[in-house]
Amino acid sequence: MRFYEHEAKSLLKLHGLPVPEGKVAKTDSEVEEISREITGPVVIKSQVLSGGRMKAGGIKFADTPSEAKVAASTILGLQIRGQLPQSLLVERKIATVNEYYLGVTYDAIAKSPIILFSDMGGIDIEEVANTYPQHLARTHLSNIEPFSDYKAKEIISSLGLTGSDLMKLTSILVKLVTLFRRYDLTLAEINPLGKLSTGELVSLDCHVDMEDESTSRQLALLNELSIPATEVRQGRPATDFEVRGMEVDSIDPRGVAGRVVEFDGNIGLVIGAGGGSLTLFDAIRNHGGQAANYCEIGGNPSVRKAYELTKLILNKPGVAKIAVMMNVVSNTRVDIMARGVIKAVVDEGHDPAEKIAIFRIPGSWESEGFKILTKYGVDFVDRSVSLDEAALRAVNKVKAK
Repeated sequence: MRFYEHEAKSLLKLHGLPVPEGKVAKTDSEVEEISREITGPVVIKSQVLSGGRMKAGGIKFADTPSEAKVAASTILGLQIRGQLPQSLLVERKIATVNEYYLGVTYDAIAKSPIILFSDMGGIDIEEVANTYPQHLARTHLSNIEPFSDYKAKEIISSLGLTGSDLMKLTSILVKLVTLFRRYDLTLAEINPLGKLSTGELVSLDCHVDMEDESTSRQLALLNELSIPATEVRQGRPATDFEVRGMEVDSIDPRGVAGRVVEFDGNIGLVIGAGGGSLTLFDAIRNHGGQAANYCEIGGNPSVRKAYELTKLILNKPGVAKIAVMMNVVSNTRVDIMARGVIKAVVDEGHDPAEKIAIFRIPGSWESEGFKILTKYGVDFVDRSVSLDEAALRAVNKVKAK
């Protein structure tokens, strides 16, 4: 789950990290009033979950409250990668003499967190890595050992920082690592961290992403930041379809029927089994199919969960057929999946033989599940047919419709 900038800065502020003076506004009149309170030049920032705000015109500066109101009016109507601003963040404009980058994220290849530090803040860290590698320090963070001030000093000093700058940056990095670990974050990034003429350091912009699975463990933090516990946003606000998908998953604790992501295709997907869901989604697209959604189902969900998830996908506008596919699993009963899926199709007034393009769920209680599918004339395959072949058959059926 991605945080808006104002939420991320609230988190930093809660733990003693320096952030600019500012407030959140919903209207251009509120922006004008906040600008008047700040008494001086301000920066107005669009609060969207995508990057590229500066280039898109979503960040503007103003010297007076009236200028701030005009700028806010423009930003409020500006879409950035399809997103209108949820709100505007108004902050005091700050002049810097130097800018740094500090970040903690997860290295999937090394399977451990990684710390990144650069004395060239304000630009994409990827550009620094590719063009100015000598200005980037990195080190992996142990999953077992505590992170020490000494280790932080090593990272900062490796780029030649000394004295008070070294001490201040060390303190900020230690706090950033603490936040990353305590709140199950997948990204904690300050860019840029600005140095003022007084020597003070301020987090001018920051990004925070939290592991989706950890929200139930972080309810206290979400409440502190006024983020609903049911929030399922990622790189954009959640759609109604995705919110309803989360509600399906919360019906009961048995199994999983969640991680629903909406797309605009015509093949509804009921897919799962760990990495199998990603494999199947990619296979559909690789064969020229247009997925209407992504989801994950497994862990032996109840009939009701399979039913409600299927019903949700069937009712998505534009869905021509659904494909029900999983990898070989031992913890999900094929007959339960078959009963839930077919009941949803029938209740929605469709013929299972026509609406289900393919059913590929090999696993426990397989013969019982196949009997149900045979009764309703559903095209099903066993484990002898690969995931890729099953996806191809589904795509071809939808194209032939």
